[in-house]
Amino acid sequence: MKITRVTAMVLRLPHVTDTCDGTQDTCLIKVETDAGLTGWGEVDSCPTAVKAVVDAPLSHQICNGLANALHLEDPLAVEACMQRMTDATNYYGGDGVGRHAMAGVNQALWDIAGKACDVPVYRLLGGPFKKRFRAYCSILFGDSPAQTEELGRRFAGQGFTAVKFGWGPMGQDEETDIALVREARRGVGDGVDVLIDAGQVWVWKTALKRARRFEEFRPFWLEEPLHPSDLRGYARLSAESPVPIAAGEAEARLDAFERLVVEGGLDWIQPDPGRCGISTMVEVGRMAHRRHTGVVNHSFKSGITIAASLHALAAVPGGEMFEYCMSESPLRHELTHERFEVVDGYVAIPEGPGLGVTINEQTLEKYRVA
Repeated sequence: MKITRVTAMVLRLPHVTDTCDGTQDTCLIKVETDAGLTGWGEVDSCPTAVKAVVDAPLSHQICNGLANALHLEDPLAVEACMQRMTDATNYYGGDGVGRHAMAGVNQALWDIAGKACDVPVYRLLGGPFKKRFRAYCSILFGDSPAQTEELGRRFAGQGFTAVKFGWGPMGQDEETDIALVREARRGVGDGVDVLIDAGQVWVWKTALKRARRFEEFRPFWLEEPLHPSDLRGYARLSAESPVPIAAGEAEARLDAFERLVVEGGLDWIQPDPGRCGISTMVEVGRMAHRRHTGVVNHSFKSGITIAASLHALAAVPGGEMFEYCMSESPLRHELTHERFEVVDGYVAIPEGPGLGVTINEQTLEKYRVA
């Protein structure tokens, strides 16, 4: 079996704002083979930049586009394909969008491998350690504390046992920060966990002050309070915070995740398969388990990313929580025919071959712009 085509597709809603919501646009990766098998992946990055990485023409042997690099390669040789892409992007793709594009291809290759073997991907990865995970509802803060309280009440009422509030007005001033968390707790009630995603808004000393003020509202964790590159700040914050610290969604390389765990002292590491790929996500989860650190997916995209996250988490020991995006965007809920229902607070791994998802072609064509 040989790869015959790698296609990057940009999808975008008609109206996009600066709200930090990854479901406003996306980039899908489609890998086709001469055996008739097709694999799908999804990237959480700048979609048009990802497409440029995939479509780039040959410049020379270590500066090439991913589609060229993989033409006629064996899709079942997943790690060999990853190395070929790494070599091809040597001059420009060591981090950032180059790695992100490779992550989407990695998902698609695992999808093909599962379909070729007629098994779900988690079986090829050595799982499952678990077949279902506690789903936490992932939403943005409301524009005000009062709106945040309403959101908490709504989603707790839908059966979630944990709700995460993120970004929005967090970080404007101390009074607003405290009010947002207070009303989040009020909205979900005492029997539901509250998770806080600060959105990289503070330096470590300010984050520590907020963590101490938030403590009375019993947050399950405080996520991404600092800039991703502030390793020294994470180390100081993690050592003193009364609230567990989570981060890692911005990383794409195993060594970067490991630095956050070892040097940054995180309580939870959050790989996103749309930025690091399934292969690296599994490596991260196993590394975290060895170092007694929690691992949880970051996923704020469509059913493709949800499926990839579930398969990867199922292949690592210690996975318990699962980020379940509740954005109302059709690119979140209508891009795959599978909806991944939350039952009694849990979401289950898909059992179909490969990733176990099928693409809704009508949704794809409706929102495809490139």
